[in-house]
Amino acid sequence: MTGADAAGPADDWVRRAVDDQLAPPLDAAPGPDEAALGRALADATVGGKQFRPRLVESVHRLLGGRRPDAVPPVAAAIELLHTAFVVHDDVIDGDETRRGRPSAPGTFRTHAERAGASPEAADAYALAGAVLTGDLALAAAVRAVATAPAPPATVGRLLDLLDCALRISAAGELADVRFSMGLAEPSLADVLTMEEHKTAVYSFELPLQYGAVLADADEAVVLGLGRVGRQLGLAYQLLDDVQGVFGDPDRTGKSALGDLREGKRTPLVVHARTTSAWPVVRRHLGDPDLTPDAAAEVRRALESGGSRGFVEDLAAGYVAAATEQTAELGLPAELVAWVGDMSQNLTRGAA
Repeated sequence: MTGADAAGPADDWVRRAVDDQLAPPLDAAPGPDEAALGRALADATVGGKQFRPRLVESVHRLLGGRRPDAVPPVAAAIELLHTAFVVHDDVIDGDETRRGRPSAPGTFRTHAERAGASPEAADAYALAGAVLTGDLALAAAVRAVATAPAPPATVGRLLDLLDCALRISAAGELADVRFSMGLAEPSLADVLTMEEHKTAVYSFELPLQYGAVLADADEAVVLGLGRVGRQLGLAYQLLDDVQGVFGDPDRTGKSALGDLREGKRTPLVVHARTTSAWPVVRRHLGDPDLTPDAAAEVRRALESGGSRGFVEDLAAGYVAAATEQTAELGLPAELVAWVGDMSQNLTRGAA
């Protein structure tokens, strides 16, 4: 995000809210392994756009919410949930870097190697450390919601939404891995559903609904904002797919080779299957040793075959649908305008 959603001094409250949830008990004296996990968890929450917590705060405020004390822990829960998914995703994808720094598995691997571990032992330690770090982030997210200063009925609704998002997002992650096996080529509808489940539900739908629930909005508004969130989330993920192949690693913080090397069946790839670019894409897709020159050849094919333009147009369509749906919900004018601004940022590929 850019503009009002860009990270900066105004977002200190997000950092404080997350740190509050990660603070150990005052009487705790962590041993070396607990300390290592604590450092890894804290490091994993550093960086990123942190726009998800701000979605919670913005919706709560623009709906006239009166629970400012409950917003920080609930918003922190969203960021911790994202952290859990990011860390586990790095395990699943074998990513050694994240946001331009060593990922959780990369960090634990380095520690093991410096201690003199064999390559096999370092692999096992990296896997264990990262999985456990993600588990702790997930537990912290649930605890933050469960202990938020809000009425029991409100907390119960928040937990129900969290449970639903967890189940759907986990299924989306598994579908992503299944498609990458290359055993059967998914349809465009298949991959769009996967991306909706894997990213849109927890990154946009859940934060927007959390802000509405905290503001005691009618259930129709909660559900309507959820639908808007799915549209925006799909646009976000589609543009992220484009950045995953065409983006500048210095700007995105991740390799522009990873998705191609892993053979991810993104909408870019699925569309390319219907174009003259497919022989080139198929030849290199899923090659763990893909070179920068070969990746450049794939990029040229994806552009000349129209796949990049198709995906960017598809994202713009989802943004337009989200903006239209927001206007139909009878929301305060400020909230409608805010969604419009956010949509413009997405359309420009600012996410």
